[in-house]
Amino acid sequence: MQLEGKYTTFIGEKQIAAGTLWEMVPELKRRFEEDRGTTFLMFEDESGRQVDFDLRGTAEEILARTNPARTGPGRPRLGVRAREVTLLPRHWEWLEEQPGGASAAIRRLIDEARKDESEELRKQRATHAAGRFLSAMAGNYPGYEEATRALYAGDGARFAALIFPWPEDIREYALRLWKRDI
Repeated sequence: MQLEGKYTTFIGEKQIAAGTLWEMVPELKRRFEEDRGTTFLMFEDESGRQVDFDLRGTAEEILARTNPARTGPGRPRLGVRAREVTLLPRHWEWLEEQPGGASAAIRRLIDEARKDESEELRKQRATHAAGRFLSAMAGNYPGYEEATRALYAGDGARFAALIFPWPEDIREYALRLWKRDI
């Protein structure tokens, strides 16, 4: 889980918090202390994935657990992790000639590719995020299957009409995820 990312949290059908973990933890912690039986469902806004979150301890302990100090290769304080990349010799030769070395060149290439990402790929990512959220939160609502078919078919008007009767917070978050990059 990333401290800088944006998240949205629900209790049942109601959205109770949204923002970075730094912004949300105090409110979540307060509600947790009022009723430790409360079930929170947290979603990462970028991907629509459900996130498990442990609210035991102080706010500082919660945030420290969320972003644990790592050991090993890389620059953990910067969020850098060392991983293996397999390339052909000609690729390594080209990378080694680039200013700043191989890692800097790869980072620049990725940043450029992300900026130039096609509209189709952005739409697909937004559709999948909305679909993941709906799978977790709306699977029992009337018209769920038809709504997801409309979502994945790119039929926005039908999708919006089918989810209109659903609880407002769930409907609005699903639409926000879906329209994010469209």
